[in-house]
Amino acid sequence: MIPAGYGEDQPRLEDDRLPMILLVLDGLGDRAIPELGGKTPSEAANTPNLDRLAAAGMNGWHIPFGWGRAPSSEWAHWAMFGYADEPFPGRAVLEALGSGVAVTDGEGVLYAALRTSRVAGDRLLVTGRAERGPDDADANALLDELQGPLQNHGMALQSLGSRGQAILKIPGSGFASVTDSDPFFETFHYWLKPLAIDPGAARLTANLNAALHAVRARLLASPTNARRRTEGRPALDVLTTKWAGGRLPTPSFLSLHGIRGAAVTDATFYRGLAEYLGMPFVHLKPASDPGADVARRLDCARQLIADGARFVHVHTKATDEAGHTKNPFAKRDVLEAIDAGLAALPEMAQSAVIAITGDHATPSVNGVMHTGDPTPLVVIGPTVRADPVRQFGESFAAGGWLKTVAARDFMPLLASFANRPMFMGHRLTARAGVVLPDEPVPMPLGEPHPPAS
Repeated sequence: MIPAGYGEDQPRLEDDRLPMILLVLDGLGDRAIPELGGKTPSEAANTPNLDRLAAAGMNGWHIPFGWGRAPSSEWAHWAMFGYADEPFPGRAVLEALGSGVAVTDGEGVLYAALRTSRVAGDRLLVTGRAERGPDDADANALLDELQGPLQNHGMALQSLGSRGQAILKIPGSGFASVTDSDPFFETFHYWLKPLAIDPGAARLTANLNAALHAVRARLLASPTNARRRTEGRPALDVLTTKWAGGRLPTPSFLSLHGIRGAAVTDATFYRGLAEYLGMPFVHLKPASDPGADVARRLDCARQLIADGARFVHVHTKATDEAGHTKNPFAKRDVLEAIDAGLAALPEMAQSAVIAITGDHATPSVNGVMHTGDPTPLVVIGPTVRADPVRQFGESFAAGGWLKTVAARDFMPLLASFANRPMFMGHRLTARAGVVLPDEPVPMPLGEPHPPAS
């Protein structure tokens, strides 16, 4: 106990602030599946480590934006990092930065990809995409061919090197507030017409539509695609766009929260998100063994904390990829493999607050991409009281004391358990925050200040 100061009646507060770790098992949430006995993959999996963590911690459901709202990973993470009230720059910006492509102020940015297609009357069905490896040379040659038509519209493509994927830039356009031409749901949606999201984007949107039609004409006439047809391979004859946006005056993680954040990333988007927010990161390509992969990521998180980070995001996409196979047994098996890599968490939780959850549900059944179904959440740490839950999974977590947690509530939730909640009766930063900052601006001594006029 720190004794009271001169004239004070109460002891001074101990500095027992703790670091925070957010472990995201991407797409963790799922639905009850008959083939698994009416259980979700999390409930059906044999996960002794996750069960041990659930029994030692406080549990609940993560429903990022409310019932029925199907989040993307970028929107969920943006809110989980405490940025729900900050405008989102668009995923294309983050994908670009994560791929080493610079993004400057004042240019519109979109994520583009060459796709295969089939004409259906006066519409176009998107039927596939460039195959990684065998199609890369052709795709890059086609992207080079498109520079001319795009330059005529004040645009430029920068290839990302594989699968015909690229960053489309519109210098001087400002923020690209425009909808996707990529249908995403190709089974029942066609190649889409980009629409202006706000009136100020009308000119940009008209130019983009004209550019995409010019690109389509060039791709149809391309010798590269003609050769592919003679070889019995599908032409890469349409360019789709999505995730439009641009750089915004977004505060860094340190500026917003007053603590040092860091990340252990496994995909270009998460690397780009960390770079955009000024968070140091360690990028590890996913390993073939999900358990060994997550174990080494937790080792990196431990080192980042030793180096001074007070919030570390750890991510694995293995669960999401398993969900997208639409094979619930595959997702169950991936969860069991990941569980083997979590053995270090109880020891780490003796000196840190750790949350384990998903960013959204990726059901391993039904014709859906993501859904608003609940995702299990457990928080453990020295200050966290264990609730009655004894197993990990959606139905078990429903009885936890955390009840339902929204994405925007993660930072205040973890900060409170980490003994660093922002005291709402004390204003020590110009920006209203949810985390007690480590280094608020001190009053300098000896610095002359002229009197106010």
